[in-house]
Amino acid sequence: MPWFAWLLAAAGLGLAEFFTLTLVFGLLAGAALVTAVVAGVGVGLLGQLVAFAVAAAAGLVIVRPVALRQVVQGPVTREGSDALIGKRAEVMREVTATHGLIRVSGEDWSARALDESHVIPVGSLVDVMEIEGATAIVYPREPLP
Repeated sequence: MPWFAWLLAAAGLGLAEFFTLTLVFGLLAGAALVTAVVAGVGVGLLGQLVAFAVAAAAGLVIVRPVALRQVVQGPVTREGSDALIGKRAEVMREVTATHGLIRVSGEDWSARALDESHVIPVGSLVDVMEIEGATAIVYPREPLP
C-alpha cells in the first residue's frame, strides 16, 4: 500500500477522534502515521500491517490507560487557604501555641505554633504546615534560640 494511503487513513482517523474524543481513533491515527513512514521507506504490505498492528497495540494497551487516568484524576491543585500550605511566611507578632500573627502571600493571618513549646519571635521566617479555620499552623524555618 502506498505511504500516502496511510496518511489519508491517519487523517480520517484523526477526524473521527475529533468528533468522538475516545482516544482510540487518535491512537490509531498515530499508528497509521508510523505505518506511512514504514511504507515510505519501502517495506512491503505485510511489514506495513505488522507495523500498524504493533503501533496500534502499543498505543491502546500502554498509552491510552495512562492518558485516561490523567484525564480522570486531573492535576492536583490547591485552592483557597489550602494553597498556603507549604508557603514561607514572616512573623509579624510573636507566635506561641495559642496566638500570633504572620504575613503570608501578602496577607496577614492569625497563627499558632505547631510545637506547643515554641515561642517564635517577630521577624522570624516560618513554614505554613496546615490551616485550621482561619489560623495557620506554623513551624520555624531555622532553629530557635
